[in-house]
Amino acid sequence: MTEPSPGPSARVADARERVAGRLRELRLDAGLTGQDLAARTGWHGSKVSRMQGGVSQPSDDDIRAWCLACDAEDQAADIIAIARTASSMYSEWRRQQRTGLRRLQESRVPLYERTTTMRVYSSSVIPGLLQTHGYAKALLTTIGRFSSTPDDFEAAADAKVARAEILRRTGRRFDFVVEEAALRRVVGDAETMADQLGSLFALASLPAVSLGVIPARAPALWPMETFTVYDEESASVELLTARLTITAPSEVAQYLDVHHQMSESALFGPAAYRTIADAIAALG
Repeated sequence: MTEPSPGPSARVADARERVAGRLRELRLDAGLTGQDLAARTGWHGSKVSRMQGGVSQPSDDDIRAWCLACDAEDQAADIIAIARTASSMYSEWRRQQRTGLRRLQESRVPLYERTTTMRVYSSSVIPGLLQTHGYAKALLTTIGRFSSTPDDFEAAADAKVARAEILRRTGRRFDFVVEEAALRRVVGDAETMADQLGSLFALASLPAVSLGVIPARAPALWPMETFTVYDEESASVELLTARLTITAPSEVAQYLDVHHQMSESALFGPAAYRTIADAIAALG
């Protein structure tokens, strides 16, 4: 049986434990006791104990010193990235949305601008860059009302659609993989949904765009949240109450691997278009 996905707070705690675990492993691999490491770093033994026990969060300099003491300086950057993720990856939607959803949409533009290859997986909704104005407005209205944000849904939809112009720029690549369920879930009304699904044919034909659809009958890997990988630098995971930003190279690599596995289960080209057409027909 597949394990349920942990909640946001559990993910943050897990990231912190991974930092502590990596530090413990380095010490053990180096054949050092806690007191040995304390002597090499000039720290009190209790500091070593707190850090490897996950009680206290190490600073960047702490991690560098620990790795140096264990002759593992090459691992410092990865552990630092995980530690920073534990400290800052949890961004509360309510805090971001308190001035409305338009600014939230616009805030992502700089990241999109500097990304050359974007890989997106979505299990339940059409990815943002592929959304029509009607679909985006219906979805943002639902989200905004649930979160009690100011009603700027029309402007937020405008901003979201404006971002999609990046799909037509040269020198970029956008690899989308969506579950068939995302095509079948009606957002707005049937007319809005039909227009959204119809637009996918044109968008999938753009030179920079690849659109794969994982059919409902395909064997599932495991439940996975919607995520986006920006080049090989970071991954963004969408949850109900937060967006997690992941920068540790080893973890970003895992999301790249998952996206590759999801792509292998997906239909592309004419087979994907038939699945989209079937979803349109099912609207009646």
